[in-house]
Amino acid sequence: MSEAVRPVENHTDPLPLTGERTVPGIAEENYWFRRHEIAYVRMLEQCEGKVVLEAGSGEGYGANMIAGVAARVTGLDYDDSAVAHVRAKYPRVEMVQGNLAALPLDDASVDIVVNFQVIEHLWDQSQFLRECLRVLRPGGKLLISTPNRITFSPGRDTPLNPFHTRELNAAEMTELLVEAGFTVELMAGIFHGPELVALDEKWGGSIIDAQIERALAGEPWPADLAADVAAVRIDDFELLADSERDIDASLDLLAVAVKP
Repeated sequence: MSEAVRPVENHTDPLPLTGERTVPGIAEENYWFRRHEIAYVRMLEQCEGKVVLEAGSGEGYGANMIAGVAARVTGLDYDDSAVAHVRAKYPRVEMVQGNLAALPLDDASVDIVVNFQVIEHLWDQSQFLRECLRVLRPGGKLLISTPNRITFSPGRDTPLNPFHTRELNAAEMTELLVEAGFTVELMAGIFHGPELVALDEKWGGSIIDAQIERALAGEPWPADLAADVAAVRIDDFELLADSERDIDASLDLLAVAVKP
């Protein structure tokens, strides 16, 4: 990581791990944290010198990364504890409390809206996207990621994660963005790279299932599973455009959508 985006933070107690958001610095959570973090790392260049809103900033680590390259970053979250945590831990982030269905920003006031692993939690996804369009300047971009419904909750009408309201596949995500008024510039997917594919094979076909099964059963993790999960890096994931690989096989979707 370059000096420009090196994290700046104060020491604070970590937010509790509830399953609703990922939290850095927890070995057992490292797989999910790195899988979320890759979106920020790969999209940082989109934020260079820009006025950025992170809508649904959660723990705040991503907004803090963006603050290393952006002209200004505003974090927005509805949760009291998350807002207080970001204000205490990440002084570079201007933190605001508010509802994503009614963004507390002026029309055409930001260059970039970042929304990673959030839209699947929202009850009114279309309203949120219309709000993103409203606050963006013409030519501004929405950077958005979400679990791919096809691989995250396969064969189900309702999400596996109890904190999710509606999960999307690539076609559904594209439809929502276009209906809100965006032009989709990029639809990409996050995939396991070679090291994680090898770990899938080691753990009976899926290192994800190996973690979930033990968590649901309340069983202690074998030492080698704990070590494998703690060692996962951002570079163990691949971000590929839909022109490079079957988007429906991706783990997560990442779209870049432009306001005309």
